[in-house]
Amino acid sequence: MKDVWIVDDDRSIRWVLEKALSREGLPFRSFDNALDVQRAIEDDAPSVLVSDVRMPGESGLSLLKKIKAAHPQVPVIVMTAYSDLDTAVQAFQGGAFEYLPKPFDVEQALDLIRRAAAVTEVAPSEDTQVGGEREMLGQAAAMQDVFRAIGRLSQSHVTVLITGESGTGKELVARALHEHSPRKGKPFIAINTAAIPKDLLESELFGHERGSFTGAAATRQGRFQQAEGGTLFLDEIGDMPADLQVRLLRVLQDGEYYRVGGQAPMKSNVRIIAATHQNLDERVRQGMFREDLLHRLNVVRLRLPPLRERREDVPLLMKHFLGKSAAALGGETKVLTASAMQVLQGFGFPGNVRQLENICHWITVMAPGSVVDIADLPPEVRVAESAAVATAGPPPASQGATTTAAAGGVESAAPPTSSPLVSAAPGARALTTASATTTAAPLHDAAGSANGHRPVWQSGLAAALAQAIQQGEKAPGERLTREFEATMIRAALGQTRGRRIEASEWLGWGRNTLTRKIHELGMDGEV
Repeated sequence: MKDVWIVDDDRSIRWVLEKALSREGLPFRSFDNALDVQRAIEDDAPSVLVSDVRMPGESGLSLLKKIKAAHPQVPVIVMTAYSDLDTAVQAFQGGAFEYLPKPFDVEQALDLIRRAAAVTEVAPSEDTQVGGEREMLGQAAAMQDVFRAIGRLSQSHVTVLITGESGTGKELVARALHEHSPRKGKPFIAINTAAIPKDLLESELFGHERGSFTGAAATRQGRFQQAEGGTLFLDEIGDMPADLQVRLLRVLQDGEYYRVGGQAPMKSNVRIIAATHQNLDERVRQGMFREDLLHRLNVVRLRLPPLRERREDVPLLMKHFLGKSAAALGGETKVLTASAMQVLQGFGFPGNVRQLENICHWITVMAPGSVVDIADLPPEVRVAESAAVATAGPPPASQGATTTAAAGGVESAAPPTSSPLVSAAPGARALTTASATTTAAPLHDAAGSANGHRPVWQSGLAAALAQAIQQGEKAPGERLTREFEATMIRAALGQTRGRRIEASEWLGWGRNTLTRKIHELGMDGEV
């Protein structure tokens, strides 16, 4: 196997990858700039190139183009700390094998390098930009998957079905797919099929001839004709009437349609992107949606995550929309306190990103000062926070140490009370087996507070420590610390279904830190 080449101006990144490759017995060479790589590749070529994007001098994306021009068979993995949609799309359009946001999990990086060494991908190269008004933001792993999908689909004409709850940004994704496609110079036409009465929807989609029905005083183009050569976005496709589903199926099959009242077939060269918040498979089972149409639309299905599945993106989105609101309304940009941001990150956002944007408008107009605290948040957010606090209220004073210790192993890993990590993870173990309430009494008295007014995880630790001391164990702190960390890791991985990257974000650790702790705690075979 030829060497794996690493190019990054950050010495620590190079060091981490070098150590990982050495451990796996994979040969490598390291560079700190793109120019040295270009000189080296004149005489040799790597099995895989792993490149940063932003470096002094020439960028990683520019290097990607030159490598692909000279050695199209070399797979290139692009790394970047600036994991936005533009970078992802440019990387894939430039022919990148994969896109790796920083900070990354070392095992994930090694897996990508192994796969890249076995497969060569070649993609066309074309740089594009997305306008600020249509910017897509997100650092969460779920959004990075969306960015990757848009990048991979950018040069394709295939039909795409976008699914996701209301307010997740389905039309935004459809526009991005259009703007990064070869059809970007042609029209993008959007229509909400649920917002137009059934009697008018056929004419709206396909147009009509003069005199074809009462009120048809002139020939009218439909959305298909308006979108000719471009993209037609059919939002809420799940609500389309059955007879129009048949007509849409015919267009997708034959590329032809008829205007209402028309006799001559119209040719259609339109890319269809459909979207729905409904479960189309279930609607097919209920007989409310045609199965053959679903198969035609479902060439590529792209799911948008709800905001509650990417809470780490809330601060980024808040900053963006607060700045946007201030500019639009002519006011100052508001800043949230840490406690207010914590409450918002714990909020469920049933309306998703659209609701978050509306909350930013509300704050810009209604918050009295430039610094926004919990009391300045919209009523629905404060009511939800109060309900969450009431639900998670203090444990009964008579609660035994076994119960508090078991709960403590989970709650110790939790952010705000409404975070998903508050509920116990499957298989999460109790921190301690201490069972006598009285064993914690001396410690709680010394602390000067009642167990009912302290977090349950503190009570659990106090009970475990008291029992260890009473049993004569010397210096139990190290053991309890290890058990505490192991419990947090199990809880986080239980909630993220074993996804270490997301678990490390919940715990507030680096991904490499989580991997190291799992190894140090002897949990490799367990998790």
